[in-house]
Formats: sequence, structure tokens, C-alpha cells
Amino acid sequence: MTATPSHPETELEAIRARIDAIDDEILRLISERARCAQQVAHIKTGTGGPVQFYRPEREAAILRRIKARNPGPLDGEEVARLFREIMSACLALERPLHAAFLGPEGTFTQAAAIKHFGHSVVTKAMATIDEIFREVEAGACDFGVVPVENSTEGVVSHTLDLFMTSPLRITGEVMLRVHQHLLSQAQEISEIRRVYSHQQSFAQCREWLDRYLLSAERIAVGSNAEAARLAAQDPESAAVAGLQAAEIYGLNVLAERIEDEPSNTTRFLVIGKQDSPPSGQDKTSLLLSCKNQAGGLHRLLAPLAVHGINMTRIESRPSRREVWDYVFFVDILGHRQDPKVAYALQNLEEEALLFKILGSYPVAVL
Repeated sequence: MTATPSHPETELEAIRARIDAIDDEILRLISERARCAQQVAHIKTGTGGPVQFYRPEREAAILRRIKARNPGPLDGEEVARLFREIMSACLALERPLHAAFLGPEGTFTQAAAIKHFGHSVVTKAMATIDEIFREVEAGACDFGVVPVENSTEGVVSHTLDLFMTSPLRITGEVMLRVHQHLLSQAQEISEIRRVYSHQQSFAQCREWLDRYLLSAERIAVGSNAEAARLAAQDPESAAVAGLQAAEIYGLNVLAERIEDEPSNTTRFLVIGKQDSPPSGQDKTSLLLSCKNQAGGLHRLLAPLAVHGINMTRIESRPSRREVWDYVFFVDILGHRQDPKVAYALQNLEEEALLFKILGSYPVAVL
């Protein structure tokens, strides 16, 4: 007795019916989650005290748990992105967040803000990094997102300098894989006479530009999005920028991923007024200075080694107090409330001339 042959169309109809049923269940569960978010907002506002709707440590813990329990076939980063958008939309029901970023529209800083907060965040473009700090300090925005370092070109010194005098805290970090593209109204690279971009992007694409556009004038501007705006007004020019800028300013993509290092990544910091409670996987950023004497820095940092604290980064900057005087920006693993971190920081403060905790915050969820 032979088996009845399968009919592809019948199988497809059955699978589609199953997908429809799953979609209905997903919609029901998302709606239930949104109602829970509304209940949370009602409880928080009923306490009568100051309300903190956004909890970075809570979101980080949720995303880590989701990635750890992800059975596939979607990869962990994609699943985290989907859940971040659900959390973003639910949080907006409690109260929409406002985040300042380095504008104009279409910059990598805006992309970092959306990656961190989701598309339901209200983003506000600022002309300079200084203005981002002032906007958050004044309470006009809940948070700001600022670039701090690039894996190819190193630290964004101006961001570090602003922490010397700002009362703001670091409440989170974002790691954004940065892909640079050549955008223009032109149809061919041979038509390009000028290239606009931020100086960091020029540096990240130096080898490609030297090879394919060596004779074109390179004009540094305040942001890649500004470069795209200028390129949209000049058919003989191009911009080095992201794909979002191409969409916003209606430009052709003449060449994709022209960065010299394929793993090119920029780290952004999220700044706000509130400390972030422990999430289980945290960093702490410090601003330090030591006595200007032999072995001063070694003695300053010794408590970290004594207490087994991992220092992941150190940068020096002029203190601007006197000539050849420096401060150090240090990142360590752990939260300031972790017992061994707290002990190390207490010992470190005793040795330091300047000691400032810039914030403890969740390690970026990639």
C-alpha cells in the first residue's frame, strides 16, 4: 500500500494557519504585558514621591535573561532587539522618555539612542556634545547619549573633559557596530570632487578614501548627518555616513562598508541624573588624579589589584588646573555597591587627590 503523496499547497495552508494562530497569541500576550506596564505606572504615581519610570538595571537583566533562554533559530542579538522594542513601547505607556543626541537627524549617536531605548523614545537633536550635557542638566531631557570612544580611532576627548565639571551620572553604555558608506546624488564615484564627513569617520575610512578618492577634497563637518545634508545640495560631492542618513536625505549609496576595520565599533555613554542600581553585570567609571611623584599612579590603582577588581580602561587628560597636571578616567568591572568594589573604592579614595565616581551602570547588552 503506497503513501498518499503530500500536496505542498495544503502544507503551506496549514503552516500559515498555525502562523496566524501564533500571531494572535503574541498580540494577546503583548497587550497583557502593556496592561501590566500601565498598572506599574499607576502604582508608582500613587506613592506620592519622585517616580523613576525607566530602570536601566531592570531592562538589562531582562535582555540578558531573554538572550540566555533563547532557543533559536533567531540569534540572541535579534531576539534582544525585538524585546527591547516591546519594552520601549510599554514604557512609553507609563511615560515617554526624552533623550538628547548629537544631531542632526541620522547620526550614529541617534542610532545608539534608539538601540538603547527603542523606537518609542523621543529623540532630540543637539548641535554639540556640550548642549547634550546642558539639556539633561536642565531637565529638558531625561537622558543624553554621547560618543566616548571608537575601536579604531580611540577616545572622544571632549566627552571626557565635560565629565570633569558636570554633575551628571553615567547610567548606561551602548556598543554600536559602525558601518560607513559613501553617499551622493551622483551615480558614479568618478563624479565626486568633494567628500564631507566627521573627522572621526574620515580617520576610520582613510585607506579606502586614499585608494578610491585620493584627489577629492575632504571637508570635516560636525557630524555625518550634516555631511549627508550638504552632499544632498551638491551633485559633485559625497558624504561618508550611515544608511539612515541616505534614507533621510535621499542619497544614492555609491559604496558600502568602506571603513578600514570591519569590526569598527563605537562606544556611547548614556548620561542622566540618577544612579543605576546593580544589575548583576555592571561597570563603574571613575575620575581620578594622583600625586605627581614617582610611583604615584601605581599606588593610586593598587587597591584595585588588592581587591581583585578588573580595570578595563584607563585614559589620561590634562586637568586644566596647572601645566602638565593630569586626571585619569578609569573603568572597572563591578558596581559601586558590590562589597569588594566598595572596599577598593574606599581605599582608592584615601590615596587619590581627586576622586569622583561618574556612575555604575549595566554592561552593554550586545
